[in-house]
Amino acid sequence: MKSFKILLTLLLVLVFFSFTLKQDVKPTVFIVGDSTVKNGKGDGSGGLWGWGDYIGQFLDTTKVTIENHALGGTSSRTFQDKGLWNVVLNKLKKGDYVLIQFGHNDDGPIDDSLRARGTIKGIGNETQEIDNILTKKHETVHSYGWYIDKIIREAKSKGAIAIVCSPIPRNDWKEGKVPRNDQSYGLWSRQIAEKEKVTFIDLNNKMVLEMEKLGEEKVTGTYFYKKDHTHTSAKGAVLSASVIINQLRESKNSLKNYILKDPKIVFPARKKVYLIGDSTMANNNDANAVGWGVAFPAYCDTTRIEVINKARGGRSTRTFDHEGLWDEVKNQLQAGDFILIQFGHNDAGAIDKEKFRGSLKGTGEETQEVTLSDGSKEIVHTFGWYMTKFIREAKEKGAIPIVLSQTPRNEWPNEKIERRNDTYGKWSKEIADKEKVFYIDLNEIVALKYEALGKEKVKAFFPKDHTHTGLEGAKLNALTVAESINKLKNCGLSCEM
Repeated sequence: MKSFKILLTLLLVLVFFSFTLKQDVKPTVFIVGDSTVKNGKGDGSGGLWGWGDYIGQFLDTTKVTIENHALGGTSSRTFQDKGLWNVVLNKLKKGDYVLIQFGHNDDGPIDDSLRARGTIKGIGNETQEIDNILTKKHETVHSYGWYIDKIIREAKSKGAIAIVCSPIPRNDWKEGKVPRNDQSYGLWSRQIAEKEKVTFIDLNNKMVLEMEKLGEEKVTGTYFYKKDHTHTSAKGAVLSASVIINQLRESKNSLKNYILKDPKIVFPARKKVYLIGDSTMANNNDANAVGWGVAFPAYCDTTRIEVINKARGGRSTRTFDHEGLWDEVKNQLQAGDFILIQFGHNDAGAIDKEKFRGSLKGTGEETQEVTLSDGSKEIVHTFGWYMTKFIREAKEKGAIPIVLSQTPRNEWPNEKIERRNDTYGKWSKEIADKEKVFYIDLNEIVALKYEALGKEKVKAFFPKDHTHTGLEGAKLNALTVAESINKLKNCGLSCEM
């Protein structure tokens, strides 16, 4: 009798622990797809994100686990040929979910020397025999629908729940409308989902509707970038994920039970980029004198970068320091911040009269004592001394300085734009090299662009005088800065065009 009681107790304990373990095993949402689902390593490199990077923020991750296995560059065919699907399949258990989105890369060549990732169009059973140039193996290529069907069936065989999404739309606009893919991959993904009786998310069409509500101007540069009509920014990825979530809410799929009622979407921590300089960079509240710093945020992913324009019209390196403007910026700087420094236009002014803003020429240690209009004394240093001060004190705070030569004026001696490469441009570079910080020769790069455009077109950039640009000129300068930043090696800052 005693042995029976012990055995019964052990059985009850085993049943309890077995039940507890089953309760503790959370279902996993596996995500498979291409770079629109997970771009690169999923860390927002280059400002690009996939919806799979954000969909987890809409779900209760105390009750469900997210695994994003999507890989950029893959099609429904190559995701399986590379063994990526088998990795997921081997992990699948009953009650898991598989979110599936392919199509963007299935339209590529079936057999070429670059990627060989295309599939046969449609959902039929036709095949094509190839000797794959890349893998050096014989291969039977199937239709897009065949590959999607295979993923669904194999997921179902493991007791998992498949959910098929049509591919996100590209940021292509025609007369205010975004083209759908409802006659190709959107249609075929729907047909396979219906055939296999699994949930279909019409991501393509529903996201198009949201994009058209926002309009091309707002979508481009915020949800997508001008340089890339396929991959989304963080905001675009969240928009895609929200479209999926909204359709899941309206579906009969059990994944909707894990959707948070009030999700708090967290975007990546933003890098701060400070701008210090003169009126050619500043916000002057003058349509005829727009600094390039005003236009610069348009070339940044503002979900990742916060541009703080502290440039001030009329200032030189000397007055920016003497008036306490530099101290104000320095006190805000934190480790990892960036600071773009561009001076020179006003440093050539008078040292000891009128605006008292000129600095001594060069990069040396010489000084000059000046009596200001109020009778106070000031020790004036060289242009290079002030630039060095800004750089060193920024670095002491852990910030990353980027020095720029001044923007060129609309002056054409000998039919060429006037350069400052023998004065302020030269000295800016010398200081940047000496302090081992990044340098952009904005003066030279913009001058070359002006010369390519010609006098008449460039004249329109300068509605006020030969120094200050209007908005279009500011945009050209800002774009040039953004392009130049992207060319800096190991800078850690990237802009989006």
